[in-house]
Amino acid sequence: MTGAAGGIGRAVVTALSTEGVEVVATDLDVSAIPDLTGVRRETLDVADPDAVEALATMVEKTLGPIDLGVSVAGVLATGLAAETTDAEWRRVFGVNADGVFHVGRALARRMTPRRRGSIVTVSSNAAGIPRHAMSAYAASKAAATMFTRCLGLELAPHGIRCNIVAPGSTLTPMQTGMWADPEGGARVIAGSLETFKSGIPLGKLATPEDVADAVLFLLSDRAAHITMTDLYVDGGATLRA
Repeated sequence: MTGAAGGIGRAVVTALSTEGVEVVATDLDVSAIPDLTGVRRETLDVADPDAVEALATMVEKTLGPIDLGVSVAGVLATGLAAETTDAEWRRVFGVNADGVFHVGRALARRMTPRRRGSIVTVSSNAAGIPRHAMSAYAASKAAATMFTRCLGLELAPHGIRCNIVAPGSTLTPMQTGMWADPEGGARVIAGSLETFKSGIPLGKLATPEDVADAVLFLLSDRAAHITMTDLYVDGGATLRA
């Protein structure tokens, strides 16, 4: 899995380890990845296609067939579209969209001959609703979401499932880093008419564990007849059916 050092990624690693899954947990900096039973930490830049291919090859040679894949790696960018630089746009797409493509392609190449596997992409509810001053982030997550659904369509005849978990505002450093003061969480829950952002009907932020539970469900055989699904875990914030 990718993005294992972040808030949601750490929760997914912990949940998988608890379930007895052997995990290759990757990130740019592996020091924050939990040191748990069955967890092997590896440095990986998902924006580098050669590095992704090399890691997938190494894992299959040393640990065996990859049956599950989770793309969590992501970066945030805020700012008005007219003020977004080319470099910032490419940085965000390089991780959030290109990274999901690189990982999905590598897994598809290896899972297809075996005709089994389950892949989950952690996207964002921002992929499905316009967000003020978040155009690069939202567009990159929308690209990752649609790529995963298209991949799921292609791999379904081979018995491989591809799904998306789309978190809303979640208690992670990425979220709290956008708050100017301790009241930031309350403002997120309440919403903002000025930026056309709805609040959270459930009246609370998600925890990383909330998102991890959704990831584990979609990876598991309990979701054996679910593919190409975009599961929103946002407390109803997008008012999406």
